[in-house]
Amino acid sequence: MKKILVTGANGQLSSELKKLTKKSINSKFTFVGRDDMSLEDNVAITRYLNINKPDIIINAGAYTAVDKAESEKELSEQVNHYSVDIISKWSTKNNAKLIHISTDYVFDGKSNTPYKENDPTSPINWYGETKLRSEKTIKDNATDAVVIRTSWVYSEYGNNFVKTMLRLMNKYEEISVVDDQIGTPTYALDLARVLINIIESKSWVPGVFHYSNEGKISWYDFAVKIAELKKLNCKINPISSHQFPTIAARPNYSLLDKNKISKTYKVSIPKWEDSLKECLQLIN
Repeated sequence: MKKILVTGANGQLSSELKKLTKKSINSKFTFVGRDDMSLEDNVAITRYLNINKPDIIINAGAYTAVDKAESEKELSEQVNHYSVDIISKWSTKNNAKLIHISTDYVFDGKSNTPYKENDPTSPINWYGETKLRSEKTIKDNATDAVVIRTSWVYSEYGNNFVKTMLRLMNKYEEISVVDDQIGTPTYALDLARVLINIIESKSWVPGVFHYSNEGKISWYDFAVKIAELKKLNCKINPISSHQFPTIAARPNYSLLDKNKISKTYKVSIPKWEDSLKECLQLIN
């Protein structure tokens, strides 16, 4: 039986993985959070891995507060970069496989065509920089790793755009949402299904892959669809990023090309609207 360790136990992706793997027969999944294996403590990471010796590590834990990262640089780099250095070195030394979750924020958003895995990276905020450093450390450590960049993650769990919009639309008659940042949402349950697909695949192919749902939208389009599906009467106004300044800059375009993961792991990618419908039914 494969021993699979998942970091970020209370995060959106890990929560979806827990749901999917409750009755797993071939693998034993262990979900660790800050109390079990803190990504803030390199000694604790090494100690935990040496004692438990997983066969596969899914590194879903991360510092994801994009704006806060600008002022908590050391902490965000520790969680997103230095901890990954420890995990990836341990994986290589102990012949364990690693799946690491990265982000569309490694790109600067200046493209006008979907980003491929080998396109140049150039983060425009500190969060994106720390995630890119984690990718580079995995590459340097030559581990048998799969890196998956994803974007705009949401689910029935945790804090995310969908749940924020539902709260605001039920509270206010009118809201404004940015319409000049283009990408695609990722339903965490869909990504969790992909991870299980990769783990159960007969041929493990390491490398960098992109995954999000299918489609091309703005945050404004996303909000409009949420209101439509929930039959909410809130008026949604489109605004530019300049009208809604944030501490950390966001890429204006972060659409990901998913052809590589589709072909390599025979992944079928749902349309974003279909996944949103599925999630909203569960949020009910």
